[in-house]
Amino acid sequence: MNRPSDSDPYPLHTAARTSQTQVLEHLLSTNPELSLKEDEDGRLPLHWACTTPNTDIIRSILDSTPARSFDPDATDSSGWTPLMISASLPNDAGLAAVELLLARDADPKLPSNTGGTALHFATSKGNVDVVRRLLESGASARVKDKRGQLPLHRAAAVGSMPLVKLLLGPGKSPVNATDVDGMTALHHAVGEGHGDVAVELMREGADSGKRDAEEKRPIDHAPDNSVRQFILRRAEMEGIDVEEG
Repeated sequence: MNRPSDSDPYPLHTAARTSQTQVLEHLLSTNPELSLKEDEDGRLPLHWACTTPNTDIIRSILDSTPARSFDPDATDSSGWTPLMISASLPNDAGLAAVELLLARDADPKLPSNTGGTALHFATSKGNVDVVRRLLESGASARVKDKRGQLPLHRAAAVGSMPLVKLLLGPGKSPVNATDVDGMTALHHAVGEGHGDVAVELMREGADSGKRDAEEKRPIDHAPDNSVRQFILRRAEMEGIDVEEG
């Protein structure tokens, strides 16, 4: 077993971050109070454990943390909870950890310092299964972050059709909500070149004539003519009128 370095002021954090299971369990058995120690970023060992998909490490910390002090929604200096961190692992790698944290009463509705929730972060990474689980657990797709963005804005920006459908369907997200730049999800989908998502949004009621803070319609954000023509052709096939300049 690798021993923690005497020069490391946060050995349990290091063991959690690097998935050193034996070291972590040794430290917890000798001093469970270490699980409550914050590092310079305000993070507990649990935060660092959640940066990996290793649920054994996460479960060991959860089971060893003194019950009187346990807070599943402890935040770091950026306002991130362990649930937010697990939800943001790419490729749905944090799904099992998300399930584990929700079972320990983690709150999926809490915002970070930027106003983003676990749902925002999972959506940004294209995590369809995590988003579905968060919605089932009461996360709201109708909450904006401090930039005025809903998770739907992020789903449109990353071009995820499954997420757009989830957020508009079970999530009941508004389709024409604007962010601080006056941009709707449709503006973002067009701007990032996601023509299929743009057409889907219009099919669901997105307003093609809505102008942003610069008086631009969504189609005006097309990155090139090929994207613009793709959207116009597909919309015409669907019987959708696209407002142009």
